[in-house]
Amino acid sequence: MGALACEKCHALLYSEDLARISTRAKSLEEESDFAQARQEWMKALPLLPGNSTQAEWIKDKISKLELAAKSAPPESPKHAWAKKLGPLAPIAILLAKSKFLLTAVFKLKFLLSLGAFMGLYWSLYGPKFGIGFVLLILVHELGHYLDIRRRGLPADMPVFLPGLGAYVRWQAMGVTRTTRAAVSLAGPLAGLFGAAFCAAMWYWTGSGIWAALAGASAWLNILNLIPIWILDGGQAANALSKTERFVLLTSCLALLAFTHNGTFLLVAGGATYRLFTKDLPPMPSPGITAYYVAVLTGLAAVTYLMPGQGYGRP
Repeated sequence: MGALACEKCHALLYSEDLARISTRAKSLEEESDFAQARQEWMKALPLLPGNSTQAEWIKDKISKLELAAKSAPPESPKHAWAKKLGPLAPIAILLAKSKFLLTAVFKLKFLLSLGAFMGLYWSLYGPKFGIGFVLLILVHELGHYLDIRRRGLPADMPVFLPGLGAYVRWQAMGVTRTTRAAVSLAGPLAGLFGAAFCAAMWYWTGSGIWAALAGASAWLNILNLIPIWILDGGQAANALSKTERFVLLTSCLALLAFTHNGTFLLVAGGATYRLFTKDLPPMPSPGITAYYVAVLTGLAAVTYLMPGQGYGRP
């Protein structure tokens, strides 16, 4: 097997595989299936340098799980206790499963926060724009969520904070900067698709509500791509080298000149700031740079085509 860690930055080359293994193993431990959990952890050892701290930790974990598996009491017939409850047994078994309870709690949190979020914007802007705007934010957050899950990484459903925004909680420990950047850009990409759909509906129907939704969604996603702080753009810029950050800056200035949309001045300002921060990655990410600029360009096109923004018909 070749190198297991980058010689320059010492980052683990199989970090995403290790994250998936860790998630499965911990899930098995929670179910007291120590033997299977031990087997999962053993899969991680070939992916780690033998002298690494992580490898030593996993070896210790495997030893403890082996002892736990040997000392575990004989397994009784599964859910035998539930038979005493007669017709209520299926419900009792369902409620006894921790995964079911956790899933129900997270889904309830998602639905309640979404309802409160929608209620706020409904009261502020009316039902049509309020509901449409919230659904477009949901599309943005689902872009993050689906990109995380397709990589086999754990993530919770989006949570909405009325008046503040929304977020997707996920486990990014051990994940490379490039992966984090791609996950961060997946939200604005989904937002671009949502804005483009609304722009197409405006073009076909001539209804101003679709133009308003397209413009608002595109503007919000551009704002979220300012490469600072905890914004999606800030997380994406962490993977860009100084040269790539300069490419981002020049692209924003070009889009500003073409669209006259002042939001790109804010993105350019953030890119200028990131030219002087000491958080450069060990390796450049040309793919992330192209991804970042492409999403910005698509959002610029949507804003340009809307009424009162360049081409848009009155």
